[in-house]
Amino acid sequence: MIDGTQAEYVRTPFADNSLYAFPDNLTEEAGVLLSDALPTAHEIGVQYGGVQPGDTVAIVGAGPVGMSALLTSLLYSPWQAIMIDLDENRLRMAKGMGATDTVNSGAENAVEKVMKLTDGRGVDCAIEAVGSGPTWDICQGIVKDGGHLANVGVHGKPVKFDIEKLWIKNLTITTGLVNANTTDMLMKTCCSGKLQAEKLVTHRFDFNDIEKAYDVFKHAADEKAMKVMIDL
Repeated sequence: MIDGTQAEYVRTPFADNSLYAFPDNLTEEAGVLLSDALPTAHEIGVQYGGVQPGDTVAIVGAGPVGMSALLTSLLYSPWQAIMIDLDENRLRMAKGMGATDTVNSGAENAVEKVMKLTDGRGVDCAIEAVGSGPTWDICQGIVKDGGHLANVGVHGKPVKFDIEKLWIKNLTITTGLVNANTTDMLMKTCCSGKLQAEKLVTHRFDFNDIEKAYDVFKHAADEKAMKVMIDL
């Protein structure tokens, strides 16, 4: 609810409580991602989703937050990490980042495919990382009895909640806004090389080309763009 921060100088309200010193061995790419995508995905997706070693995790939406959910979920050693999206390029990218399986929800029935991949059991944690009705519906259809459905995506329209199917499943459904209370841990993990956030950056532009950068981001599928960086 305040002005944006794409400017030469920025006044940060409550900075004493919200800023971190930038370590010498942290890359600029990781620093940018630590400002939003990584802690959002980790806290609201992975932590709220209760991901544990040996779990099966499905992430619906392979955008920057969804990919961040994949990277941070791998810190907890899941048995399966399934990425679901419409974009084959992003699914290939997810495979390269550690996804065990990928599902193209535009080419096949995502719920049926995930149930097949999990021998009919469903996933321990379904992470919704888009904020749309179709992706929410997939999550409702793939989460196992007693599982977690962690909603990370920002929804601008109502979605259907299949309570008549879900009431008996003993689910935990969570939503939220990032607290950034794990930023320090994630920062150290990036510095150690165990969390390679830099992989999410696909394009870089000079500040003078900012309009071109926005155009590439707007047409991300055509441009094969994930995260676009602007250098000052």
